[in-house]
Amino acid sequence: MAQKYIQKAKSMMQWSKVFLPLSSLRFYPPQFVVRNPVVEGVVAAFEAGYEVAVIVFNVQNFNALAEQLDQAQYHRLLKSLKLSFQSAVMKEIDQRRIIALHDFYGDGLTLFIKADSEQYLVFEIDRVREKLVQAMETALIKHYPSVRIHFETGYMFVEKRVGAIQDSVMKAHMQAIAIAEKRQSSKYNNMIHTIHKIISQRNIRLMAQPIIDVATNEVRAWEMLTRGPKGTSLESPLSLFTVAKQTGTLYKLELMVIEKTFEQIRATRCRQDIFINCTPVTLANIRFTRDIQKLMQKFSTILPKQITIEVTENDSIDGLKNFIYNIKKLRIMGFRIAIDDTGAGYSNLNTISEIMPDVIKIDRSLIQNIDKNTVKESILKGLMLVAKEAGSLVVAEGIESEAEAYVLSRNRVDLAQGFFYSPPTVLMPEIAT
Repeated sequence: MAQKYIQKAKSMMQWSKVFLPLSSLRFYPPQFVVRNPVVEGVVAAFEAGYEVAVIVFNVQNFNALAEQLDQAQYHRLLKSLKLSFQSAVMKEIDQRRIIALHDFYGDGLTLFIKADSEQYLVFEIDRVREKLVQAMETALIKHYPSVRIHFETGYMFVEKRVGAIQDSVMKAHMQAIAIAEKRQSSKYNNMIHTIHKIISQRNIRLMAQPIIDVATNEVRAWEMLTRGPKGTSLESPLSLFTVAKQTGTLYKLELMVIEKTFEQIRATRCRQDIFINCTPVTLANIRFTRDIQKLMQKFSTILPKQITIEVTENDSIDGLKNFIYNIKKLRIMGFRIAIDDTGAGYSNLNTISEIMPDVIKIDRSLIQNIDKNTVKESILKGLMLVAKEAGSLVVAEGIESEAEAYVLSRNRVDLAQGFFYSPPTVLMPEIAT
């Protein structure tokens, strides 16, 4: 009997429900769900400068529910599940970021969402995922107190592949499903194997983007940027760090990036300041300062004062037990601390007051078209005052035009980086003198 319900439910999903926008409900056959509205939405998001994340919510105990309930109860529960999902999405997410919401399978729900390439990345996607699961569980318990639905989630970013967006969408969706299904899935095990292989073979590439003195146009520092194995699905740092985060290998990956950066500094005999990105979770790891000390002993010619640890992601440090303690220890060791994405959200403003960073990096969302937006310039002036109170240098990120650079100069911003000055490049000895 239960198998009959499952088959019937799956046959009902042959016409997948797609909410575009959420205010209206449209029906599309499966072949059009990916080929038409979703792909068009992804392409439009890419053209507007966004990344696209696919988040899958898998009902882990789907078969058990079919066994537990009769047919009428089962279908009412399915309907309530989808309605609670739609309601949670509408409540918790800015609808301008939503591309599509659908149910490809009877035991899974999928959300396609725009993600700002600088400020709305892995940890923000994590926060969205957690909020939606909590909202759905709360709604379902209210209406079905005797039923417990257990969600497993996974997410992946869609690769920007020219002429093959449909394939990229399907691949990202399948990877997200595999992560949601976890060790039940061979695809998940393949991802585990791949990321462990990258880390064990140290198979990443480092790029360097110069940080420019706004007053003199001289290179004052370099920010190191990570790329995965060239030509693979994990070449993009978004994909690389997304998989690492969800497979429990983020700490190993970030520590390996730091070690490779030190190797690059030694090989090029670079004497300029180097910015290295670290997520708050890694910085809060109880082993972090001990492991950094070991690296400094190994690379004894590199002085800590040359290194700026950049706290990345627009993520709150609340609940990260060892974060502040480790930051203080890093400072005592001689490292400088930078806060990334300032101006992109509430959390890093609180972080500034908590750690009083040496450097504040202004998010590119504030800098973009600042020459045409007086409100953005006023916000910049306010952040400059905050930086002055904290005793912090200011770096403006994402400069793409001479007009934007002029606004920075007019406001006496200390440092800047972006494609207007230089794209990321390989840090070679001849440019690192």
